[in-house]
Amino acid sequence: MSTAQHPQARAQRTGNQLLSHPFAQQAMAIANNNMKQLDRQLGQFPVLNSLEAQTRVPKTYGVLSMVGSFIFLIFFNLFGLASPVSNLIGWALPAYLSCRALDTPGQNDDKQWLTYWVIFGLMNFIESAGLRVVLYYLPFYFTFKTLFTIWLMLPQTRGAEVLWRNVVQPFYRNMSGSVQARTPVTGYTTTTSFQHEKML
Repeated sequence: MSTAQHPQARAQRTGNQLLSHPFAQQAMAIANNNMKQLDRQLGQFPVLNSLEAQTRVPKTYGVLSMVGSFIFLIFFNLFGLASPVSNLIGWALPAYLSCRALDTPGQNDDKQWLTYWVIFGLMNFIESAGLRVVLYYLPFYFTFKTLFTIWLMLPQTRGAEVLWRNVVQPFYRNMSGSVQARTPVTGYTTTTSFQHEKML
């Protein structure tokens, strides 16, 4: 065996020992299990299934590579794309799920996405009012904003509902009550011109 091959063989032996360690085996089993669960979840989206069939790239790898690219762009603000990519993450999937919620008979998903859009719109309004100040004091703002947006939209966390119940709803009820107290009573009743009805 030559001297050049000796370190290479030792490195290969070390790598095999690391991979055969019980912790490494357990970590690989957990990773494979998570990949299978993610693949099942992503299988609900016909667009991803057709992309997988056309490109022959597993949808889990495609989604994870796209997520990794987004994280890289947002964290390093390459080409000034942190803001649009962060807003795209906060808009694209919730918009799709909101449209799907409008086509379902139940109202729980409608409430979830209406709540999300109120909080997301409020967050973007506040951001537009003082973005320069925020970026001056918090350089990785868009990274935090993206993580916060994901927390708002995930069904497991339902962050938008948490903020609605604890912050926005009490403020809204307080303002709504004071506006109604100041509005003069005219004797006329108003009816809504648009009533949202879902097909049952």
